[in-house]
Amino acid sequence: MNFYKNIVLPIHDWVDYRLPVFSYVRKNLVDYPTPKNLNYWWNFGALLGITLMTMIVTGIFLAFNYTPHTELAFASVEHLMRDVNYGWLIRFMHSSGASMFFILVYVHMFRGLYFGSFKTPRELLWIIGVAIYLAMMATAFMGYVLPWGQMSYWGATVITSLFSAIPIVGDTLVTWIWGGFVIGDNTLMRFFVVHYLMPMIIVLLVFFHLWALHSHHSNNPLGVDMKTPADSIPFHPYYTIKDLLGLGVFLTFYLTFVFFAPDYFGHPDNYIEANPLVTPAHIVPEWYFLPFYAILRSIDDKLLGVIAMFSAVSILFVLPWLDRGRVRSAKFRPIYRQFFWLFVADCFLLGYIGAQSAVEPFVTIGRLAAAYYFAHFLIIIPLVAKFERPLEPPESINAGVLEAQTKKGA
Repeated sequence: MNFYKNIVLPIHDWVDYRLPVFSYVRKNLVDYPTPKNLNYWWNFGALLGITLMTMIVTGIFLAFNYTPHTELAFASVEHLMRDVNYGWLIRFMHSSGASMFFILVYVHMFRGLYFGSFKTPRELLWIIGVAIYLAMMATAFMGYVLPWGQMSYWGATVITSLFSAIPIVGDTLVTWIWGGFVIGDNTLMRFFVVHYLMPMIIVLLVFFHLWALHSHHSNNPLGVDMKTPADSIPFHPYYTIKDLLGLGVFLTFYLTFVFFAPDYFGHPDNYIEANPLVTPAHIVPEWYFLPFYAILRSIDDKLLGVIAMFSAVSILFVLPWLDRGRVRSAKFRPIYRQFFWLFVADCFLLGYIGAQSAVEPFVTIGRLAAAYYFAHFLIIIPLVAKFERPLEPPESINAGVLEAQTKKGA
């Protein structure tokens, strides 16, 4: 006690007076008022932050042993796996971590869609979140190219060639991305550098995302804003304990794949060194890109397919203005709730179609699923918001919690 009182506390006060970092942490991570009714669906934001840090740290250690050269990249990855102490663990944590990252972000986004977390006054919070998602997709794509296996090479060839569909500047843009007229050393070096730098942009976006979140606080299952002190509780210890429990469950799930099924999300062709003269029988992207790949293939015209694929993500930016319903949470929107689950099923269907060959009946099913994807945002959501008669939410979070406890006790 004397050590804390005579040494630790004076140092704490001296630093905090000159740089109030401890006060800032206490304000935003300890005393931060949080809706008292958050459930475990709100764990995923914290889990995403932990996973991001894991990906950055493991990525730095991987970069120590990687050589971005077409004749050495594949061998450097094998050297890392076989000769570097615990290199296999670092690589599997990184490769499986990418899939975990996307699983978490998809759950996080679907939760936001269900509970209306994109609505006023959290529009900018949602938009920054979509920007983070786009940055993640770019980072993951370039990272998938780096092992320089067959699927890495041909996946890069297919995806980068899509830019040639852009009128006038398309071919020039592809040449600039490749750093030449074919995919080679310049391409691999550029992808490596950008893949290494993109996490810095993601961290910056996460900073703004959290800033926007703390400006208007978290949404909650009732979709009702905090109005009185009775509606909130401090973040610590109530939600730190909840997040730690969620972290334990997530790590069990994550490390199960790392240790027992590290290649479950990968493709066996990527253990064959890239060969520009041998095309794989079936070129597929990573699983988290499959819904958008299905949308791309659903249109015969190359340019229109590319526009549709990018529009499938871009449409999320304007979602706050497409859904003008006055009630946020789907708990009180019975019609919206049914269409939400149809949309989730449609996304899973698109993912399945994206993994199949472009033959019937998958082509027709893919076109119908892609059409429904856009109809959900452009037609169904605006019409539901206009004609639906939602249930009336509680006057306050505290009233809703007490009402739920009363029903449970009855």
